[in-house]
Amino acid sequence: MKSYKELIVWQRAIELVKEVFILTALFPKSEVYGITSQMRRAVVSIPSNIAEGYGRRSLAESSQFHSIAYGSALELETQLIIAKQLRLAKEVYFEKSEGLLLEVCKMLNVMTGKLRQFKTSI
Repeated sequence: MKSYKELIVWQRAIELVKEVFILTALFPKSEVYGITSQMRRAVVSIPSNIAEGYGRRSLAESSQFHSIAYGSALELETQLIIAKQLRLAKEVYFEKSEGLLLEVCKMLNVMTGKLRQFKTSI
């Protein structure tokens, strides 16, 4: 693999960024510096940390950045739940973001597990 851009998990995370930006654009303007800003920062952190982890020289460092990406994904999940419960947008608008987030979380779990296995087998 020549680039982090070839990682399916990174590609899905980029799709997730787009979806969350579309979703949060529907939120009330009063939330622009509140949950909208928090969700956008959390979602941008996911592919950013995947890319940074890919660029690290050691497995331990790579694993650390993938763990940070996973933490940001869980942060976003919580924010999606809050925004949905507060009815900041119609429920149907959350579905694509929630589906992509679930997919990204599963891939990050697998990736982190494989890195740990590889690290312990060395």
